[in-house]
Amino acid sequence: MRIFKFGGASVKDAEGVRNLVRVLEHTGTDHTFLVVSAMGKTTNAMEAVVDAYFGDRAAYPGLLQDVEDYHLKIIADLFPSATHPVYARTRALFEEVRGFLAWNKSPNYGFVYDQVVGYGELLSTTIVSHYLQQARISNTWLDIRQYLKTDANYRDVRVIWDRTQEAMASLSGRSELFITQGFLGSDDNNFTTTLGREGSDYTAAIIAYCLNAESVTIWKDVPGVLSADPRYFKEAQLLEQISYQEAIELAFYGASVIHPKTLQPLQRKEIPLHVRSFMNPGNPGTTVGKGKGIQPLTPCFIVKKNQVLMKLSALDFSFMVEDNISELFRLLHDHRMKVDLIQNSAISFSVCVDNRFGRLPELLQQLSGKYKVDHHEGVSLYTIRHFNSRAIESLQNGKEVLLEQRSKETVQLVVR
Repeated sequence: MRIFKFGGASVKDAEGVRNLVRVLEHTGTDHTFLVVSAMGKTTNAMEAVVDAYFGDRAAYPGLLQDVEDYHLKIIADLFPSATHPVYARTRALFEEVRGFLAWNKSPNYGFVYDQVVGYGELLSTTIVSHYLQQARISNTWLDIRQYLKTDANYRDVRVIWDRTQEAMASLSGRSELFITQGFLGSDDNNFTTTLGREGSDYTAAIIAYCLNAESVTIWKDVPGVLSADPRYFKEAQLLEQISYQEAIELAFYGASVIHPKTLQPLQRKEIPLHVRSFMNPGNPGTTVGKGKGIQPLTPCFIVKKNQVLMKLSALDFSFMVEDNISELFRLLHDHRMKVDLIQNSAISFSVCVDNRFGRLPELLQQLSGKYKVDHHEGVSLYTIRHFNSRAIESLQNGKEVLLEQRSKETVQLVVR
């Protein structure tokens, strides 16, 4: 079994869906499992619906209608007959969203988020599956929520591996082309859960692990894994081969091509990961697998923007010891702060965090009762793997460095 994952950029419009068919015609479809993300920026649009539901109830119906119109426009371009069953199925999915928002009584943002935002993947896979059938590519549509089981920590769940493997065992050994959703799972009560942003890559890895797949291919709008994000760095270079360990390091520091959780299940079973261009399916792209380092060996740049740097010290100038640090990490965990860098001295503790759940004000309020807190919002965290002096100088030019940390292979700079 081969696992192919297509992201939102690959199916953002009708031409993207047609191109997906061309990729499959090039690669073949036997023993293939497609994992498809929401179309284009649908996840962002559905997040806006949820935000309006909690903040401005009068606004969310119009925002949801915009999402429906976007999908219906793509359908109209793909299916010549206005009576094609894909229209009815698409409208039914949107009615399910409206119905949930009408009867929901839960004030839990995370719960509502997962029930609503997850429809992006249900819509995309429905449309792609119908179009594949129209293109005479037989396929089996699956609801991944019936197979991928998780806990109920909405928006950031943990996979329940034994139950997931048991559920997916029924798919093993079958030769047809499957298509299913990335990003989604379900809890013990069969409510929808999500694996976190960019979680479709992780979905592909979970399926690969459970089915002992021969490979996973992530189809992207870039030629493979690059040494830097070309949106922010001019001299991005294609990395032809990367070891699991090196790829995990890059993902941990925030490389955007590979989801941080994706590589761990693949490494455990030594399943190779390919990152290839959906625009040029004949090109080999990047292979992540068993081996050493990266080829070619070159500095790799990673940037995380809109971070928060906090420097804390005790109000009585006492040492920052184990009890203090333990308490600080508990507070960071309780406020769902993603820690990206830490540095401590005898009397201070610095931490760079991602305030992705917007809970910084209440964290600062709690910290200020016991610590002196200096914080900087909107900073950028740059990481360079396999750095050299030229690479560091290129980042320092014209920027204020607030914190620097080095190890043998890696340098990190917090700048503004």
